[in-house]
Amino acid sequence: MLYERWRDIAATRRDELALLDFATGRRWTFGELFADGECRQVDSSGGAFPQGQSPDFILALLAAWRTKTIACPLEPGQMPPLIPAPSERIIHFKSTSATSGAAKLVAFTAEQLAADAENIVATMGLRPDWPNLGVISLAHSYGFSNLVLPLLLHGIPLILAPAPLPETIRHAAAQADTITLPAVPAMWRAWHQADAIPPNTRLAISAGAPLALPLEEEIFHASGLKIHNFLGSSECGGIAYDTSETPRTDASFIGHSVRSVSLSLDENNCLIVQSVAVAETYWPDSSTALGSKIFRTSDLAELKNGQVFLRGRLSDLINVAGRKISPESIEGALLAHPQVRECLVFGVPSDEAERSEIIVAVVVASATEAGLKHFLLETLPAWQVPRRWQFVTALPANARGKISRAEWRRRWLMGSVS
Repeated sequence: MLYERWRDIAATRRDELALLDFATGRRWTFGELFADGECRQVDSSGGAFPQGQSPDFILALLAAWRTKTIACPLEPGQMPPLIPAPSERIIHFKSTSATSGAAKLVAFTAEQLAADAENIVATMGLRPDWPNLGVISLAHSYGFSNLVLPLLLHGIPLILAPAPLPETIRHAAAQADTITLPAVPAMWRAWHQADAIPPNTRLAISAGAPLALPLEEEIFHASGLKIHNFLGSSECGGIAYDTSETPRTDASFIGHSVRSVSLSLDENNCLIVQSVAVAETYWPDSSTALGSKIFRTSDLAELKNGQVFLRGRLSDLINVAGRKISPESIEGALLAHPQVRECLVFGVPSDEAERSEIIVAVVVASATEAGLKHFLLETLPAWQVPRRWQFVTALPANARGKISRAEWRRRWLMGSVS
């Protein structure tokens, strides 16, 4: 199914630009990319593992589609997993981000991948005359659904950049008159500080983590560019998207449901996603959280008039003497301080049994602990103000744009946060 659709796209747009590799300067028309994909060989015995941030990823995937070999994209340096043989309908595996536990494999059919691509292209308004500038990981669900599938199934050209460095982004973007730029918050911050956001960016997207309101506002006032927040998951693809043309005023607002995606809440107010794009199952160990076109997330949310507001993760709730608070609520209050650039909040066991947990804040800021405590007391009850503070120079995200709360909590408990 997928290769047949690709063949039709390649034939219809044969002489138009499909792929540009900025690292080498090489260009492929759709016809040329199809021809190279036809020549690519694949060892179908153990699966295909597209890897890296280069045209080779695209060609390896096309070879897998052509030979009906199961594909499992990998990050650079990631070892291929051992995959027990799934049902014949399964043609693709994604790996979860592992920010809240061990990574899992998620199994997809061709119909599910195609549905996710259609939903994203229609919701975001991706267009062939606005090529995607590819700086996010092609192996991650975000990059795969927003860059790879739109190229191969909808004819949206792709300009591949080898790294998200400001100068690289400037020059890579200049290869087209107008671009679409999907990125993560850390990239948007770095490009804004370096005055490197390409002026020909027509559509700007941010995912992986909510974009801080001050940064969204700064970029909008500096360039008039509205960055659209996007919520997705490895298990189901696109979930919600912010289509507004002006900056948000509520950091928890993430947008409206993506086209053809139905959202509801369970008894714990966790988000339930229902869509044809939802994955078939976890593999090899299935779960009641995923299957039959339904994904039961652990994201706490509120739905109001079709709008989606994130309230944290059920597993991240901090229990302070029986009262529970989401770390995102405290992070939002901290980020309202003009001297706070980044922050991460989590709970750790308390020495005082009656308190259950204490709240820890790791911050990148020029303010003092006393000043931040005083600032928070103006908007939060005293029990929600962190009792332990650690000031750091940066909160690095991984290649997928995520900061692992579980990893920082582990480091804190081991005394290795500095």
